[in-house]
Amino acid sequence: MKKMFCYVLLFFPLLLSAQTKINTKKILMVVSSYGKDLGATRPGYEFDEFSQAYLIFKNNGLLIDVASPKGGAVEPDKFNKEKEYNKLALEDIKAKELLKNTLPTANINPTNYDAIYVVGGKGAMFDLPYDSSLQDIILNLYNRKETIISSVCHGPASFVNIKKDDQFIIKDVEITAFCNVEEELFGKKWVKEFPFSLETKLKSRGAIFKQNNFMLSEVAISGKFITGQNPFSTTKSAEAVVSSLGLTPVKRTLYKDEKSIYLVNDLLHNKKSFSWAKKELRQHHNLYDIQMIAVYGYYQILAANSNKEVLNLGTRLVELTHPYYFNEHLYYLVAKTHISLGNKENAQKVLKELVSKNLLTEEAKKLLKELNDQSN
Repeated sequence: MKKMFCYVLLFFPLLLSAQTKINTKKILMVVSSYGKDLGATRPGYEFDEFSQAYLIFKNNGLLIDVASPKGGAVEPDKFNKEKEYNKLALEDIKAKELLKNTLPTANINPTNYDAIYVVGGKGAMFDLPYDSSLQDIILNLYNRKETIISSVCHGPASFVNIKKDDQFIIKDVEITAFCNVEEELFGKKWVKEFPFSLETKLKSRGAIFKQNNFMLSEVAISGKFITGQNPFSTTKSAEAVVSSLGLTPVKRTLYKDEKSIYLVNDLLHNKKSFSWAKKELRQHHNLYDIQMIAVYGYYQILAANSNKEVLNLGTRLVELTHPYYFNEHLYYLVAKTHISLGNKENAQKVLKELVSKNLLTEEAKKLLKELNDQSN
């Protein structure tokens, strides 16, 4: 027994070292300090992006610190607390403590970290590009070997003013971020106050800009840089960081909104058929955010600029959700879109359904009369 105890003492430092080695990868998450009144007065960081990335880093054993330009408590834009990932983050004592007491970027020793992940949100456009301490942190990681520089959505705004010698560090680097089309569709409240257009600025710094359709997942991996286009690129970009640090991301169940965006992506890029999607939703609609699919179709119609193929895809996405979700304003737009595509019978069918459900009855009847008059 005594001999066994001696062996334990002998090998304990080695066991401890091995255990420590598993958890030595350390990441610095950075959020904007700009937010106030949940985005009503000033835009802040995007809590959805923080929570999804934080949970992936945590569940893969990374050691996490959170910093902001000013330090202390930070305020996100208004968000849905009922989403699964947000509920998990809000219930996480460590996460709440990290956000309540963020480290000032001026106090960060960058050599303590293997990676940085800059969370997006519109607040990132106002303070992160001009934080000299954050620039120093990123430049330190840029100059060291085996480090990762990552961000999502508006987070790449933090890169645009960083130079090594006389050259911007993102020159000739493939980068993605919240693009101009997304700003036009979804950024109307603050976009006029932005100091610059993010996509345009990244390109002007020599970055090779990569993008998917609006609000579809896209991740660019180029050298040290890992970037995600929008909030729906958060999980893939965070898992890419984990992989780039030499770890295998743990398996997980996809979130409903995540699955929904992937389904839309597969349909728009012809990876899956609409007949497959109908069958999939018929069998598993409870695993998807049906309203999100319908609303994506709505924005697809708005962004079509009279492109008939895009208009048709938008209406098909909305109609895909018909058995599970119905919004009168959305379907009135679908009816008008069918008319513009020359599909009068489809338009009449939608309008008659609105009338039968006593929804937008006056507008639907008026449009039906116009269609009938044209036919006579």
